[in-house]
Amino acid sequence: MFVIRPIEPDDRGEILALADRLTVGVAEWRPPELVLRAVRGWVSAAVEHAASGAADATVLVAVEDARVAGFVSVGEDRHWSGETDAYIGELVVHPDREGRGVGSALVRAAERWAAARGLARVRLSTGAANVAALRLYDDLGYRREDVTLSRGLERL
Repeated sequence: MFVIRPIEPDDRGEILALADRLTVGVAEWRPPELVLRAVRGWVSAAVEHAASGAADATVLVAVEDARVAGFVSVGEDRHWSGETDAYIGELVVHPDREGRGVGSALVRAAERWAAARGLARVRLSTGAANVAALRLYDDLGYRREDVTLSRGLERL
């Protein structure tokens, strides 16, 4: 059984090792090396921000058998409407722990974090081809609000 708790300094290495899983579902025309650099940067920034003691964001970690089973980063974010929402920046589950409720539990923990701060909504995004993540978010009651479209172009 796993427990969810705030990030601790010793979690950093295991969390950063899971960052590459965030490349799942990214459009195939995006250069893989740039995508990988970006996701590693996001996770590193989230970990550093949480470690700074900032009140506007956190990283929550699912731990099982003294190992990181997954993590979620969540923070306050201004929506284009001007409202402040919670935004789940990253949700990653260790491949050996998939299908055991870790992802659902981490999202629910992020929602509780947001509700405790008086926030009314949680937003997130995922790759359009990340079918497992889309199914999870649908099952948890998330609905599509904004859709980003892109297209690869031939260089002239």
